[in-house]
Amino acid sequence: MSLTDQGFAVIDEQRFQAFHWRATLTTGLGVFCDGYDLSSLALVLPMVMASFGHASLTSQQSGLLAASALVGAAVGALGFGVLGQWGRRRFYGLDVLILGLAAIGQAFAPDIAWLIGLRFVLGLGVGADYVLSPVIMAEHANRADRGRAIGLGFGTMWPAGALAAAVFKLLLDSFHMAPDLEWRLVLAAGAVPALAILYFRRKMPETARYLSKLAGETRQASDVMREISGQAVTAPSQDERPFWTVLAQHAGPIFSAALLWMLYDLVVYAIILFGPSLIGKSLGLAPVTFSLLLQIVFILPASVLLSVFVIDRFGRKPLQAWGFLAGGVLVTIFGLMQKELLSMPILAFIVFGVFNVAETGPGLVSGAGILGVELAPTRVRSVAQSITVAGGRIGAAIAGFGFPWLFGHIGQAAAYYVIAGLSVLGAVGTLFLVPETGRISLEAITDDDAPTPAAGPA
Repeated sequence: MSLTDQGFAVIDEQRFQAFHWRATLTTGLGVFCDGYDLSSLALVLPMVMASFGHASLTSQQSGLLAASALVGAAVGALGFGVLGQWGRRRFYGLDVLILGLAAIGQAFAPDIAWLIGLRFVLGLGVGADYVLSPVIMAEHANRADRGRAIGLGFGTMWPAGALAAAVFKLLLDSFHMAPDLEWRLVLAAGAVPALAILYFRRKMPETARYLSKLAGETRQASDVMREISGQAVTAPSQDERPFWTVLAQHAGPIFSAALLWMLYDLVVYAIILFGPSLIGKSLGLAPVTFSLLLQIVFILPASVLLSVFVIDRFGRKPLQAWGFLAGGVLVTIFGLMQKELLSMPILAFIVFGVFNVAETGPGLVSGAGILGVELAPTRVRSVAQSITVAGGRIGAAIAGFGFPWLFGHIGQAAAYYVIAGLSVLGAVGTLFLVPETGRISLEAITDDDAPTPAAGPA
């Protein structure tokens, strides 16, 4: 076994222990903030419009308000992907600081234009967290439980944040406060978890993989590995390969991961458009109550169970491919039996809930950023992850703008078939575009333990 293998094997073969639980919680709480911040606006949008004297927003205003955080997330991801090449921990905490300050700023927005701008800034923090948290968690994680760590920290904490937003909104509703104050409190409350975890993020150690492979600080890398494993080991040597050479070598899997995340967000964000409005209305439930029940009954339990028992044991590809395929079948059923299902709203709610359970599989793989961090070597990992995040944000933006138009021009049933087709495409792409990465060391996935050639230009 080479020296590189010995060093990282110490991390890879560790049992899931207290350090990993702390890292999962510390990274996951940032994703909790993301879930809260990105979902809370939809809950209070009618209050926002009334507060600024609008019976309804123009299509331009509503589009900008919906897209501002998504565009900000894409920009933030690309920017922090580059910054991550100069240190994961160095910039960790800045993401939640941006989230916290922007959340507070929303409470003082004097008009729609200011709110759009603040949502863009908020998105910068979201995009930064989408890059830094999965990268740090993956590089600290052991081989056998890496999927569980990222799944619990990312895939589960996001819906938990969305659930918290709905619960807080219902709690404020019970006090019958002025709508202008209520929406400001709901949006500003996203600062509480963000600023609360700032200290813990700054206490996270830099990853041994970054220290050894990028920074060339082998002694510090050895110290981190000893902190995690309790064993004294020699860290691997620095990877001196040219950045662009490595990125080009792994471009196929990286851009495939970005495409799969885009397909996932296209499907999920499109479905969000009709679920609460059509099914919730047929049940006599407000959108916030419908979303709350959906999270509690279906999404959160599925996220926890699949993260703990499935994603590492059975692999990424089966979980994602079968999830996409099952989601496509269920959306097709909605298209064929829309009138019948909506005449039996409880059954419609169950079918919609099972669809969300199916899509939890792709959500824990592509939507949690696992493929981006696993399919790229340490030399380019943060940039690779930023590319996959941008792919997802582009998919979400296309869904937000394109599917309302599609619903209006080709009808709901036909639009469902388009969504089903995208799900099937996601399943096929999963089977043929990316390799299985479950329970394999990061270095083995990318052949990152090959001998390092002579230094070239950075």
